[in-house]
Amino acid sequence: MQSKQPTVIATWPFGKTAAQSALKALLAGKSPLDAAVDGAQAVEDDPTVHSVGFSGIADALGIVTLDACVMDGKTLDCGSVAGLEDIRHPARLALTVARKTPHVILVGDGARDFALQNGFRPENLSTEASVKEWTDTRPKPPKPMGIPGGADNHDTVTVLALNSSGNLGGCCSTSGLSHKLHGRVGDSPIIGSGLYVDDDAGAAGATGVGEEIIRICGSFRIIESMRRGLSPQQACEEAVKRLHAVATKRGKHAARAAFLALAPDGRIGAAASPDTHFDFAVATPGKIEIRRAIEIPA
Repeated sequence: MQSKQPTVIATWPFGKTAAQSALKALLAGKSPLDAAVDGAQAVEDDPTVHSVGFSGIADALGIVTLDACVMDGKTLDCGSVAGLEDIRHPARLALTVARKTPHVILVGDGARDFALQNGFRPENLSTEASVKEWTDTRPKPPKPMGIPGGADNHDTVTVLALNSSGNLGGCCSTSGLSHKLHGRVGDSPIIGSGLYVDDDAGAAGATGVGEEIIRICGSFRIIESMRRGLSPQQACEEAVKRLHAVATKRGKHAARAAFLALAPDGRIGAAASPDTHFDFAVATPGKIEIRRAIEIPA
């Protein structure tokens, strides 16, 4: 097999932190899945990012709940946690679910209990800055809760990693939409919506308004498009067009959402709905850059 150039792509400008950490792990010999989790965890630990991990903005009740999933392209092993409280690293916990249980998804108190049983330390995930932002942006009655997404609510770090052997791994982690209803879960911990990885076809991930991404099974759709011959770019653009079509069918404007894809040969794709302003990070040995995704008109 011809050697591939190790490559990592990650959502949003803060994805640069994730891509750097994941590439370093790849070059140190870690698997693409472990590298992707390392990348996501670097963002989970960043208190300046208020939509992932520690310092995430709370839900409508003022509670920070986290979601994450992981997937190994070589084996299709996957794990997920949702509605997780008091645990800083949901991505690593999702990896633990994949490797230590016969299950795919653990939620709520069960996910938290599993974390404590496996050595994760409980802690307060709020910071002074995140509480202030929650207070400042909280919808005031009678104004209903909005459904943000995009430049003002980056909500997800998705990390896709490729090693020199052509193996792929992926991770998706989020604190979800700000001020969401307590118990709300978006696309990020759902295999096939927020993330899907298969060495035979590629890796894909999503960011944005999860309710809309779930409706089209966004990441799985992209991988199946690549499996039938579309390039990563074509597959991402097709997913956004489908997002528009479903929104039109429902009599609505398509919400802000974006997709990333990485092929086993290293080709990259990215596309977004209008006004998303979706920037993403690309890291290869000796180089890291931020790119702007193509926006597909409705």
